Amino acid sequence: MTPSPELVPGHVGLSVTDLDRSLEFYRQVLHLEVIQSSVDAGRRYAFLGAGERLLLTLWQQSEAGFEPSHAGVHHVAFQVPALEAVQAVESRLRARGVVPRYDGIVPHREGADSAALFFTDPDGIRLEVYSPSGAAGLAAPVPGAPSCGFF
Repeated sequence: MTPSPELVPGHVGLSVTDLDRSLEFYRQVLHLEVIQSSVDAGRRYAFLGAGERLLLTLWQQSEAGFEPSHAGVHHVAFQVPALEAVQAVESRLRARGVVPRYDGIVPHREGADSAALFFTDPDGIRLEVYSPSGAAGLAAPVPGAPSCGFF
């Protein structure tokens, strides 16, 4: 069966424990803009994006943080055009006291040129920001496997 050429990724919806805290994080670290939001009791949510493009929805519906041992989304990745944009995200994370996984920018796998930064949001949801190039010569942190698979 051939996939439909009309089928492209849309947005990702995440359940969070504290919408205000999550909004501040995603706006400050990833520079996402609020497109729409609701703060009605019992129906708190926000739609975030870049310009008019919806990328992420946050729903205040969880009582506990992300648990990697449960089935569900493994991580959410955002592509940026160049290594400098990945470095800018890393700087904003470190300014908040967040230490990225692998202690910084790494290649996706041994010998890859794509440069990735792996970290978690305030609820422990695993995130990645990467550029198609910029990691040539850096050592991969997970020998024989993709870096994004085991953080």
